[in-house]
Amino acid sequence: MSGYLFLVLVAAAVIAAYFGGSRALAVATTAGTSRIKAHSRPIYHGLNAAIWTAVPAFIFLLLWLAFQSSVINQLVLASYPGSEAMDGAAQSLLIGEIRQVAAGNLFRQPSPEVAAAAEHLRSLQTYSTSLMTAISLCIVAVGAFLGMKVISPRYRARHSVETAVTGFMMFSSLMAIIITLGIVGSLVFEALHFFAKVPVTEFLFGLRWEPQIAMRADQVAGQGAFGVLPVIFGTFVISAIAMLVAVPTGILSAIYLTEYAHPRFRAVVKPLLEILAGVPTVVYGFFAVLTVAPAIRALGASVGIPSSPNSALATGLVMGVMIIPFISSLSDDAFAAVPRAMRDGSLALGATKGETIRKVLLPAALPGIIGGVLLALSRAVGETMIVVMAAGLIAKITLNPFDAVTTVTVQIVTLLIGDSEFDNPKTLAAFALGLVLFLITLGLNLIALRTVRKYREKY
Repeated sequence: MSGYLFLVLVAAAVIAAYFGGSRALAVATTAGTSRIKAHSRPIYHGLNAAIWTAVPAFIFLLLWLAFQSSVINQLVLASYPGSEAMDGAAQSLLIGEIRQVAAGNLFRQPSPEVAAAAEHLRSLQTYSTSLMTAISLCIVAVGAFLGMKVISPRYRARHSVETAVTGFMMFSSLMAIIITLGIVGSLVFEALHFFAKVPVTEFLFGLRWEPQIAMRADQVAGQGAFGVLPVIFGTFVISAIAMLVAVPTGILSAIYLTEYAHPRFRAVVKPLLEILAGVPTVVYGFFAVLTVAPAIRALGASVGIPSSPNSALATGLVMGVMIIPFISSLSDDAFAAVPRAMRDGSLALGATKGETIRKVLLPAALPGIIGGVLLALSRAVGETMIVVMAAGLIAKITLNPFDAVTTVTVQIVTLLIGDSEFDNPKTLAAFALGLVLFLITLGLNLIALRTVRKYREKY
């Protein structure tokens, strides 16, 4: 029902914009005969009417939907006998069972109390939906009336629309900041719980990562080791291999497409190159497991080097192919931003095409190139699906690219899979790894921004 109501709000906004613009045009025409100059064009009056019509109802609808479930749950629990003696977990289980019965998902015959509560829940939901719809339509009608009433030649409709758009942009920016702070806060909160059980020095400087510890009292397992250095080392080994593939390929392809390629060839190849950025990472993972990894094992066997089924080389090569479009596209934009006069001046002084590229184009575009490389490195460090499918699970410090290593993202996925208690060090270690990964990517992004600002040239 709420989906249809959103569509009704959109339709009401469109209708209000049309009639508001038409009315404003008629008012402006009448004012023109009286030599009264209109402040805003009719389109702004139409947009203002649409904002007055839809935005208040949309905000009300979001607030209603945000609190509807919790209010209905409290009303249902208040009518259920004996619910006041239950703790929070028992009440959550009870309301979940009542909602399943109300939805018709019956796995067994419910008790009479649960059946009565489910019927009460359905009636409350029906009443809530009807009341929400009625109030929303009333708000739409009042907003449309006010939006039409304020239309006049001297009404500052353009200022009103610009104020509303500015407020929406500020709200979006604030929400982005709040969401980021919420993510960081949750990571820090759970990581502090982990560090209360495992010393920080052991986590940051330990050389063994074996988080397999006993989850229950009757379970036999090791004591566990939480040294993060092997995990971080494996992450940077795979990322380094990926960058060795992506950086020269991306930069050289950008130079060729910018300076040498025919415009028709560039118009065909550049979109094809950027298609790589849209390929799902799970496809790259399958490609690494089914094609690249067997080829790497065959290559190692042919030269007498033992190769693991999941090698760092196979994972890094495929990841490098994935991030080529990031470096190529950003480098291409950096090269295109260099003024043509600098190229022409170098050629006019007798420099060759290659000398112009090496001594003029590359230094001028260096900030954009470095920024693109560091952003691509951040993308490689945070990649999940490829390394989960193609990298190993055993953390070790090795420089052998034919050996298997693990990464931070692989361990996060591994630790959070299965039936785990969230107060166990094994599960909490995933949040500590997430915090480390966040700090690494944040540092790389800050280095990229500082590099661009330091070496940026203004033309």
